[in-house]
Amino acid sequence: MTSPKSQLEAYRASIDNLDSILLHTLAERFKVTQAVGKLKAEHDMPPADKDREARQIDRLRTLADESGLDPAFAEKFLNFIVAEVIRHHEQLRESS
Repeated sequence: MTSPKSQLEAYRASIDNLDSILLHTLAERFKVTQAVGKLKAEHDMPPADKDREARQIDRLRTLADESGLDPAFAEKFLNFIVAEVIRHHEQLRESS
């Protein structure tokens, strides 16, 4: 029989692995958004695209709901990421 302490350690090991996956995935995402930012800066395109952001929010809220995750949390998470991406795009635009 598994003890509560060993079960807790197993859960925590899984959480640690998932956190690593999340961070590596975010790093890859930001590599792509940096390329987008450079393209936008080179062609004098605006750093933000409100229509795309709205579509993404709708899409991710649906995915979250289908996955059993709170759609409001998914939206907050995406808004946090998008704000950081826009900040990077603005910096790239200013340095061009």
